[in-house]
Amino acid sequence: MSTRHFLTLLDLSATELEQIIQRAIELKAMHKAGEIFEPLKNRVLGMVFEKSSTRTRVSFETAMAHFGGQAIFLSPRDTQLGRGEAIEDSARVLSSMLDVIMIRTFEHEKIEQFAQHSTVPVINALTDLYHPCQLLADVQTYVEKRGSIQGKTVAWIGDGNNMCHSYINAARQFDFRLKIACPEGYDPQPAVLNNASDRVEIFRSPQQAAQQADLIVTDVWTSMGQEEEQARREAAFNGFIVTTEMMDLANDDALFMHCLPAHRGEEVSADVIDGPRSAVWDEAENRLHAQKALLEFLLT
Repeated sequence: MSTRHFLTLLDLSATELEQIIQRAIELKAMHKAGEIFEPLKNRVLGMVFEKSSTRTRVSFETAMAHFGGQAIFLSPRDTQLGRGEAIEDSARVLSSMLDVIMIRTFEHEKIEQFAQHSTVPVINALTDLYHPCQLLADVQTYVEKRGSIQGKTVAWIGDGNNMCHSYINAARQFDFRLKIACPEGYDPQPAVLNNASDRVEIFRSPQQAAQQADLIVTDVWTSMGQEEEQARREAAFNGFIVTTEMMDLANDDALFMHCLPAHRGEEVSADVIDGPRSAVWDEAENRLHAQKALLEFLLT
């Protein structure tokens, strides 16, 4: 059987993704009940970080600890990925020593090239193009709180970035409608968007996108590596803050999500992210449980 990778949500079937979501909910319940479950005893995860992250490191490292395995953290100072050593050489060497490799980097092409030469599963923990692990956590959170997301309407408010791209893929795989509100010039990439044109719409008005939504999601206006664009982006996204008034345009039981870190007063108001319709803290915790289900799927 060939090695399975998780670089985007499209690497698994819709059925497999549903199984992972349900398994994540089961694993979460087992953990809350204090059950010891160690299917990855003596297995080692290599965590290659070229972009830093609080939630990604803690959730993956904790997942391996819960499962009886270990994780090795590799910062940019610890590896020569694509600089002093060819990516394919790094892939061959690391995959000969590790059981699974998680990479958080900039160019998506880099992780694709790495996966082509890896003999063990490679997990995309974020690239400039996609953030699929976050979507597992988001869908798990919605299912826990509202049931199946199939047939629902999700509003994405903000930049057509890697999170937006992963929501586009999620609309295809989990079968929901996605309404994207972004300013002119900040659309998601056409190559990603065109494959989902039957269930994704672009709006220039965030209020229009929010109407009758079951879930409203946003992200920071300026992602890591875009700091020099801060002022220009703040001007472009003026009016795209998710407020209570915007949430009121959605369905009565609509949820709010954000992958974090969040900037209160920019992309979301404090009364929304800290309010009763926010599922952000469950969403953040579910990174742990969803990734445990993913690791179990890829390795066992």
